[in-house]
Amino acid sequence: MAQDPTSVSPYDEAMDALSSLITQKSRADQTNAGLRFELMFDYVKILDLEDSISKMKIIHVAGTKGKGSTCTFTEAILRNCGFRTGLFTSPHLIDVRERFRLDGEDISEEKFLAYFWWCWDRLKEKCTDDIPMPNLFRFLALLAFKTFAAEQVDVAIMEVGLGGKFDATNVVQTPVVCGIASLGYDHTEILGDTLAAIAGEKAGIFKKGVPAFTVPQPDEAMEVLKEKAAQLDVPLQVAYPLDSKLLNGLNLGLVGDHQYVNAGLAIKLCSTWLQSTGHLEPDSIDQNNSLPQQFIKGLTTATLQGRAQIIRDPSLDIESVGDLVFYLDGAHSPESMEVCANWFSLAIKEDDRQQKASNEIVPLNNSETASKNSTQILLFNCMSVRDPQLLLPQLVKTCGGHGINFNKALFVPNMSLYTKVGSTSSLLSTDPIADLSWQLTLQRVWENIVFGDRGNTNNSDAISVDGKDHSETIVKSWENSMVFSSLPLAIKWLRDAAKQNKSVRMQVLVTGSLHLVGDVMKLLKK
Repeated sequence: MAQDPTSVSPYDEAMDALSSLITQKSRADQTNAGLRFELMFDYVKILDLEDSISKMKIIHVAGTKGKGSTCTFTEAILRNCGFRTGLFTSPHLIDVRERFRLDGEDISEEKFLAYFWWCWDRLKEKCTDDIPMPNLFRFLALLAFKTFAAEQVDVAIMEVGLGGKFDATNVVQTPVVCGIASLGYDHTEILGDTLAAIAGEKAGIFKKGVPAFTVPQPDEAMEVLKEKAAQLDVPLQVAYPLDSKLLNGLNLGLVGDHQYVNAGLAIKLCSTWLQSTGHLEPDSIDQNNSLPQQFIKGLTTATLQGRAQIIRDPSLDIESVGDLVFYLDGAHSPESMEVCANWFSLAIKEDDRQQKASNEIVPLNNSETASKNSTQILLFNCMSVRDPQLLLPQLVKTCGGHGINFNKALFVPNMSLYTKVGSTSSLLSTDPIADLSWQLTLQRVWENIVFGDRGNTNNSDAISVDGKDHSETIVKSWENSMVFSSLPLAIKWLRDAAKQNKSVRMQVLVTGSLHLVGDVMKLLKK
C-alpha cells in the first residue's frame, strides 16, 4: 500500500515536539543567564535520574573555544582504552542525533526515539504552571543523561552549552574531573563583557574537592579561575599543550596548531579520570616522554564535523573535480577566526603546491598559470550578537599576511530556522521574504575593510557569471561582495561560476557560524 505523502515520520514527529520547546528566536537564550536554574533539579527528579547522575563517571568541560575539540579527543582516547563512552556536545550541524554519541557513533534513530519519548511523556505528564516544560537545550541535556544512564556508559563526557554556572549540564554534582578550555569573548550579552566575568561563569562547573584542569589562560581569567578553585578546595592545574613529538610521527585527527592545546587538556582529563576510577596508577603517564598507544590512537583518529573540513562539491562532473572546493570552519569569535584564517591560508598554499607539482610533470606554457588559476571566495554569516568589526578584519588581515586575498565575499542568511529543529530529511527554510538587513550590514563592513585595505579595489581577475539566471537572486552586488536572499541561491551561483570558469579553481571558505556550516553540508549532501 502506498504511503500517505502527508504522513509525518516518527522521527519528524519527534523533531516537531522538540521544536515546540524553542523559547525564542535567538540562539543565545537568556535562560542561560540562570532563569530559574533550580528547575533543572525538578526535571531530574521527575525523570528519576538523581541516582543515575550521581553514580555516572562524568568528565565536565566548559570554555569559550576548544571545548568541543577537547571533548572529542577525550572521548576518542577513552574509547581506545576500551571503555564504553557517551559524548554530549552542541550544536549539531545536520541532525540533532549528532549531539549524542555512543562509542564514537551518533545515537541510532531507534534508540533516540525510545529515550526521547520516554523523557517527553514523563515531563508532559508531570510539568505544571510552576514547573513548565524545559526549553530546548535543557531538554536535550536531560535526554543525554537518560541515554547515558540507560546505555550504562563507563564514562559520560559532557560539553557545556553556554557559560557553566547556569548551564543545563551543571546539574552534575559529582563529576570525576572538570576541564576549562581556552577562554575568550563570546556570548558577552549573557556572560559579561570582561574575561574575569566570563571566567567566573565558566568556573561555575567547579565542584568541591573535584580535580580540575585548564589550559594556559590570560592573567585576568587565570586569577579568577584560581580564586574560584581555592574557594571550593579544587586542585586546579594547568595542562600544557601536547608536544607533537609524542605522536610518533603521526598527526592529530583535528587540524590546526591550536589543537595541541586541546589535546594537552584532553590527556590530563583522561589520565585523571583513569586514576580516579582505579584504572591507572597515579602519575603513570609521563606526558613529557611518552604516551600510551591507546592515547596516541585516540588523538590521531578523532574527528569533528564542520571544523577545518574540506569538501569538494559532489555535484560537479568528475573531469572538473577541484573546480569548486568548500573549506568549512565554524569559527565565530575573533580568536577562532584567526585560527581559521591560518588554516585556510595554509590549506590553499598546500593545494597550490600540489597543483604546481602536478604541472611540473605535465608542463604548462606559462609557469605562473598555476598560482593564477585559483581564486578565493568567502561565504559568510554570523549571529547578530557577534561583532563583524572584530571578526572580518581579523580574517582579512590574517589571510593577507599569507598573501591570500578574497576575490568576492557572499553574505547569506542561515537556512536552519531558529524556530525549528530539523533532520536531514526535513526541508530547509527558503523564506522569500527573509530579513536581510543584517547581511547588508555585514556587506558594508566588508566593503569598508577591503576598500581600506586595497586603497583602490582592483578585481581584474574577478569571476564572471552569466547574470541572466541570477539577476533576481542577488539582493545587492558591490565590486567585492554580494548579498543573496538565500543560501541555495548562493550555492547555485558558485556552481554556475565554476562551470563557466573552467580554468579556475574556486576555493570557498565557509565560516562565521556553525549553523551556516551545517546548512552548507546539508545542501552538499542533497
